[in-house]
Amino acid sequence: MSDNATEKTFTVALMTSGGLAPCLASSFASLCTYWLEALKTQKIGGLNVIAYKAGYKGMLLGDSLQLSMDDLEEVGCLHTMGGSPILNSRVKLTNIKDCVKRGLCKEGEDPLEVAAQQLLKDGVSVIHTIGGDDTNTQAAELSKYILEKHGGKITVVGMPKTIDNDVYPIKQTFGADTAAEEGAAFFANVVSESTANPRMLIIHECMGRDSGYLTAASAKKYRDIVRSQKFPTALASNASTRDIHAIWIPELPVDIEKEGVRLKKIMDENGNVNIFLSEGSGVHDIVAEMKAKGETVPTDAFGHVSLAKINPGQYFAKRLSELIGAEKCLVQKSGYFARAAPSNEYDRTLINKCAKTAVESAIASVSGCMGEDEDVEGTPIRAIEFERIKGGKPFNKDQAWFNKMLTEIGQI
Repeated sequence: MSDNATEKTFTVALMTSGGLAPCLASSFASLCTYWLEALKTQKIGGLNVIAYKAGYKGMLLGDSLQLSMDDLEEVGCLHTMGGSPILNSRVKLTNIKDCVKRGLCKEGEDPLEVAAQQLLKDGVSVIHTIGGDDTNTQAAELSKYILEKHGGKITVVGMPKTIDNDVYPIKQTFGADTAAEEGAAFFANVVSESTANPRMLIIHECMGRDSGYLTAASAKKYRDIVRSQKFPTALASNASTRDIHAIWIPELPVDIEKEGVRLKKIMDENGNVNIFLSEGSGVHDIVAEMKAKGETVPTDAFGHVSLAKINPGQYFAKRLSELIGAEKCLVQKSGYFARAAPSNEYDRTLINKCAKTAVESAIASVSGCMGEDEDVEGTPIRAIEFERIKGGKPFNKDQAWFNKMLTEIGQI
């Protein structure tokens, strides 16, 4: 096979993996569009495109879709669609026990070897992983495994999907801005429940295991909505009752007793309290309490604490309701609503720029995870080396806009 890209036929595999984010469909569409453009402009000699259904699950089971050139011409409609057009799953290739239990490989098989054999069988030369840090680093490990064990070379170019915006060293991950916008719109409706009952406590629980980005960004966008509205001055529901009164994120300690005193005053004055809570806030306290009681802490295939099962929102609701004298408490989670949305204009623009460079990098056999590299001057969009990709980046709580918001609501 020629090393000259213009004479080479590329077999490109695409997959989406992990939880949903408002970028999967748009990322898929943009990558397909730029590969088709590369073929039409003769930057490559030929093109085959396949999509593994449900991410690594499809790869392990050999379940894929073969896309024709006509199919690639039709992907533009995906930009207005939420979810994944090729389905998602949560699979960790190194968790052999979980893969066997779920029927993704047989007893005694190594999922890495099973996946490698499938990629070799399909003749894949490039794989685009649209997912978070776990998805992309797994793909890099798989590529390394194939090179070392089978002498095969597969270029891996990832697209960074996560609404938490918590991946080093990427400035902005795909879907995070859209999710914040959708979270704000969600609460713009939910807040009206504050008029349904006296002394109402509403907790808006946002996704965010270790990062408060989504909670903070949603709060900012929601307060922009409130500021754009007009309220009759003589009536009971106004800008103050519909504002946010506390923003709790993992990066900031929550003194529940102290906050209870502050928020009780607001409850007495307004007749309601609204809180934006990151689902990762207080998790360490909740886990410690469960362990002290001898309870089993639920985890997922990646070893992460299952936040849906320990329910931080209800934990805080119970404790705070007593402190502020709430007659009724409503915990509303915007996560599934926000993450299932189609990409907004900001994210579509970012995705499109990254997809263009992703295809150029793949043609040049340069692996990496796409994004604006914070460690390089000017934060250029480039294929960032996988060894530098790492999750768990905290939200920068010292940003001026965030502290201005906390000051305005009286939290600091």
